Amino acid sequence: MSKALFIVDVQNDFTEGGALGVAGGDAVAERITRYLEGHAGEYAVIVASRDWHDGDNDNGGHFHPEPDFVDSWPVHCVSGTEGAEYDAGLDTSAVTHHVKKGQGRPAYSLFEGTTDEGERVSDLLESAGVVDVDVAGLATDYCVRASALDAIEHGRHVRILTDLVAGVAAETSDAALAELAHAGAELVPSGV
Repeated sequence: MSKALFIVDVQNDFTEGGALGVAGGDAVAERITRYLEGHAGEYAVIVASRDWHDGDNDNGGHFHPEPDFVDSWPVHCVSGTEGAEYDAGLDTSAVTHHVKKGQGRPAYSLFEGTTDEGERVSDLLESAGVVDVDVAGLATDYCVRASALDAIEHGRHVRILTDLVAGVAAETSDAALAELAHAGAELVPSGV
């Protein structure tokens, strides 16, 4: 039985100063880096996801000039731009698999993405015998929530590392964490 760590969307456009910057995003990047320094060896698989949207279309309605911030959003994380790159505070040297999601359509869960070689996260977990998944990243109330719920749906035991996530808003983040706990996730601090 092995463990995986999901690092969800710790990208420039989701940290301070980005198109959809989350307060505390830079601090989350730095805390994840510190956590990896002491804990990377505990994981058989470390998956880092990135939104990776097309720049020449609306990505299935995901981009909109008048976004509702529920189903449509301002332009963000366009492939090949600085906004789509990992936050400078996140050291990705321990990451075993990089996953890109979006690519022409809306995508929230890292299970919707693939590696550059076309591997799906569900297959990576299966081949490594992963039973337990720890989740960190951005944003608690959107992509962290969706990725953790999918991991539970795929039969994994999930822990949300509560000090390694940050959300868009306190109310929706608290609701997401409550939903995840109700679905069976453990909410635990990382200890960093």
